[in-house]
Formats: sequence, structure tokens, C-alpha cells
Amino acid sequence: MRPYATLPALALLAACTVGPDYRTPPATAADAVARGTFVRAQDPALSSTPGLAHWWESLADPTLTGLVRDALAHNPDVDVAQARIREAMAQLRARQADQAPSVSASGTYVRGQISGLGGLTGGSDSDSGGNSSATSSLELYNLGLNASWEIDLFGGNRRQLEQSRATLGARHADLADVQVSLSAQVVQAYVNLRDVQARAALNARSIALQEQALGLMRQRFDRGAASALDLERLRAQLESTRAQAQPLQGDIDAYRDQLALLTGRSPGTLDAGLASPMAIPLPPAQVAIGDPAALIAHRPDIRAAERTLAASTAAIGVSEARRFPRLNFLGLLGLGGSSPGDAFDIDNLTAIAAPMLSWSFLDFGRGVAAVHQSEAQRDQAEAQYRKAVLAALQDAETSLSRFGHARLQLASLARAEQSAARSAALNDQRVTAGTSALIDQLDVERQRLNAAMALSEGTAALTNSYVAVQKSLGLGWTDAPAS
Repeated sequence: MRPYATLPALALLAACTVGPDYRTPPATAADAVARGTFVRAQDPALSSTPGLAHWWESLADPTLTGLVRDALAHNPDVDVAQARIREAMAQLRARQADQAPSVSASGTYVRGQISGLGGLTGGSDSDSGGNSSATSSLELYNLGLNASWEIDLFGGNRRQLEQSRATLGARHADLADVQVSLSAQVVQAYVNLRDVQARAALNARSIALQEQALGLMRQRFDRGAASALDLERLRAQLESTRAQAQPLQGDIDAYRDQLALLTGRSPGTLDAGLASPMAIPLPPAQVAIGDPAALIAHRPDIRAAERTLAASTAAIGVSEARRFPRLNFLGLLGLGGSSPGDAFDIDNLTAIAAPMLSWSFLDFGRGVAAVHQSEAQRDQAEAQYRKAVLAALQDAETSLSRFGHARLQLASLARAEQSAARSAALNDQRVTAGTSALIDQLDVERQRLNAAMALSEGTAALTNSYVAVQKSLGLGWTDAPAS
């Protein structure tokens, strides 16, 4: 039988790939997908149209947009995620290179002293009696190429390549997840900063009003028209309001430092640029949220879990292939002899080709145990995927519910602030007509400022709930590029 007659059989073996083939992730939350809408998406401001890319731009705040852009460009977490992508790409290229032969070049020079071969080689030494020495010199020069190639009989290398591609996809999804979380953190920190700045300004105005009211009460006390109890009550109220100013200033510094950290800067760098208070950005009138199927398909952490499941499935094939024989072809091509010129003489060509079959058929169950371990890891990855889907749906439903209730709360706070403003205007008319005291008007103004502070907190809560919706849906990011 001729040697090349075995090539078809080897080709058939090389086309064999052991282990399960990964098709699609397990069906999870089928009821939510079939329903086509989120249970908590009852607010009329929510629409099932696909979400917008760069959702923070819908808040129409150029300063905020610049901060998010800087964070995505300079945050260390983004750099870490990108480095992990490069690592996975390098691993993928290494797996691709494993499919090809490995070739190396070598040059060898050997010189030795061999005993007991006197007279068999040139260059023998003589002793004092004229007899031939028992030690001879031997020199060898060689230039050669060595090649090795493993035939992927049972698809172990192909499964490793498949595993590396899935891992690379998971790393891309991890980067998108970092971007989703980072953009949400920047927007929330910015919204909180603007809220605290607004409340600090309102608190300062309230302090000024209460100082004026305390002055008037002191005058009345001096004239005997007010009691010491009235005076102490206003003084305690003023000190309480003054005490609120310090935590507000501390929060302002903390949020500015947080924004500096998120954008890759040192604390204090953004203080000057964020010193002036600005209005709290509001979400758009209509918020696009898509549907549960879109969430499952595009949310980054779910994509990462799905790619991890694919990689774990391929790892089973890698473990299975190690249980079967391995076929390697070894080749040697060299020139050499006992003089330097022999290493360049084509007549001294030496060529060796040797197939080598190895099989650890008696491993006392190690191979089977490795397969079972890979299968258990695949089962863990599948459970983690189902958990990620369910947790994402729960996160989205909770965020949508809070967004709807935050809109209702803000409407009530706005009505309360408007009522307090009308009360202040009406009482001001009474003061002008002489039917109400100025100190009473100052108290009404203080109540209006308190209502305005509550409205500011409610506005920030609404925008932050909008941010939570965008984060929970993972909107605005495309799928990972094909490996």
C-alpha cells in the first residue's frame, strides 16, 4: 500500500470535530418576549420605538455632553476594557497561527574530544613513546530547518479558535457595558451637582430672609411687642437653616471631584468650569425604550454572558479532543559535515520527515474528568446567562416604574411650588395694603423657598430615574464587531 493512500482517511479524520456545537442561547423569559412590551411601561411618556444612540444628548446640555465625551475617552475603566480586547485579539491570532506549521532555523557547531577512537579520525595526538593517542578530535558543522505540524484530527484546535472568537466577543460586550455604566454615572453626578447647587442658592436666600425676620422680631421684642420665646424660635430656625448650608457645600465639592475622576482628571480640576449653577437638565417629552426582545439582544452584560456561554461550550470540545490520538508531522532539512564548507554544500543535504502519533489512552480517567469539568462550567455559564436576562428585565421594569412615579411626584411638587408662589404674591399685596406684617411675608417667602428646594430635588430625581432607564435598557450601543 502506498503512503499517499492514507491521505483521504486523514482528511476525513481532520474534518471531525468533537464536542457540542453552539447554536443559540437558551430561551429565557419567553413570556416577556412574546408579550412584546414591558409590564411597567404604562406612562404615556414611554414609547416602544428603538432607543437613541448617545441618549444623554437628548438632555440638551452642552456641558454635560462634553463631560460624557471626555469620560468615554479618558476614563481608566475604558482603557482597561480596551486592553482586554487587545489581549483577546492577540490570543485569537495565536490560535489562528496554531493551525499552520511551525518552522524554525538552527545552526550548530560541535567540537568534541572522543577517547578510544585513535586512528579513526584525523587530528590524533602522539604520546612520548610515539604510540597513537587514545583521544581524537571531532568537529561538526550544520545548518538546518526544523518544521512541525499537528494535524487537527478531532477538532481540538478548531474548538480553541471558536472559544477565542467567543471570548473576544465577550470582551467587546464588556467594553460596551463599561460605557453604559460610565455614561450613566457621569450624567447622575452632573444632575446631582446641579441640584445641590440650586438648593444651596435657595438655602442662602432663605438664610437672608430669616436673618431679616430675626432683625424685625428683635425690634418688636425691644419694644415689648414680642416675647423672648418668639425671638428664640426664629433664632433656632435660622441656625438650623445655616447648618444645612455646610453639607450642601460638601456635596458640591464631592460631585465635582467625582466628575473629575470619571473624566480621568485629578480632584479640583473641574471646580472652575462647574462653579456657576445651571438648570437641571430634563428628560425629553417622549422616551424611547424599545421592547424586551431588544433588551435581551443588545444589553451589553447579556451579550457578554451569551458569548461566555459560547466559549464554555467550545471548551468542551477542546477537552474531548485531548482524549483522542494526536498526529504530528516532524521535518528536518539540513546541510553539514566535518568542515565549515560542508554546511553550504548541497551534496551534503539531509532530509527527514517523520509522522508521530501519540495517545494517552491510559490516563486513569483524567480525560473524562476534564470533559465533565468543562461541561459543568458550561452549565454554570448557561445559568449565569439566564440570571443575567432575568436580572436585566427586573432592572428595566423597576426603572420604568420609578420613572413613571417620579413624573407624577414632580407634577405634584410643581403644583405645590406654584401654590406657594401665589401665596407669597397674595400676601405681598396684603403687606402693601397694610393688612399684614412684613415679618409674616418673610415667613411666607421662606415657605416658597422650601417648596422650590423640594421641586429641585424632584426634578433631579426625575432625570436620574430617566438615566436609570437608559442604563437598565443598555441602549445606545451597537453589538460587538464580528471576530
